[in-house]
Amino acid sequence: MSSTNTSSDLSSEMEVDAFRRLFPLRFHERHLLESIRPDARPLGKARDTSLALGAVASAHGSALAKIGCTTMLAAIKMEVMTPTTESPDEGCIVIDFHMPPICSPIVRPGRPAEAAPVVSKQLSDTILSSGMIDLKELSLVSGKAAWMAYLDIYCLDADGALFDAALLSAVAAFSHLEIPVVSLNDDGRVVVVSEEDAGKLEKEAVNKEKRKLKLSTISFSLTCILHKNYILADPTAEEESIMETLMTVVLDSSFQLVSLYKPGGPVLACTSAIQDCVALTRQRVKELQKILNEAISDMEVD
Repeated sequence: MSSTNTSSDLSSEMEVDAFRRLFPLRFHERHLLESIRPDARPLGKARDTSLALGAVASAHGSALAKIGCTTMLAAIKMEVMTPTTESPDEGCIVIDFHMPPICSPIVRPGRPAEAAPVVSKQLSDTILSSGMIDLKELSLVSGKAAWMAYLDIYCLDADGALFDAALLSAVAAFSHLEIPVVSLNDDGRVVVVSEEDAGKLEKEAVNKEKRKLKLSTISFSLTCILHKNYILADPTAEEESIMETLMTVVLDSSFQLVSLYKPGGPVLACTSAIQDCVALTRQRVKELQKILNEAISDMEVD
């Protein structure tokens, strides 16, 4: 009798899987009628999220962020540069987003992923326009030396909501960042001092000890799918491929709107839908702020 039940269950699972592959939209819409998703999440709930700071020992700041299966590794490397004449008291931030072939079956070796430059531009616009980082904090010697922060984000698993996970990893990496000690060399140039040489300096250091970068505000985002009268928070890659209308809301830690991004799609974003997305993002910001604070506390304990 038990073997018969096992065979029946297996047959049923195969039928469900076949229906999901052949009619993906109908499969998802059947779940939407019950206000549930195939992974058992309510429509407005984001996936489980985790953060680990200091994931890359050779970087000055780093973090590993996971939202569901979507995984991002962010690392920051600091280098001394000569500031521009237009901004002699400001440093610079350079952001690159990478999608290697290992992250998704749709990314082919030797071909750049279409989403990579889009996410990279979104990240640059968000981080620089939100006021999160005061570029004057990166100045060393006015008109002569300033920090250039190279932020590289690697997508290790692309399972939807790429921008949300990338921004979270970037914010966490900047929260972990320690600006190194620098000194003037014999030629009058500013050079980075290693930890071993910190106690042997012949000339006074420009900054006498490592310091944290002060973040004026912190921005978090939530991507939602708009499908008919439904709003699905934090979509998976499968959901994004089937229901094509996306909206990403970015709020700072004071719940002020930083940006709203909707790259086309067949569904129009009415006022009520935008308000609902912003409300979901407010709740998500509280969750992500708590996760970030816990990660920072764990790092301090270690």
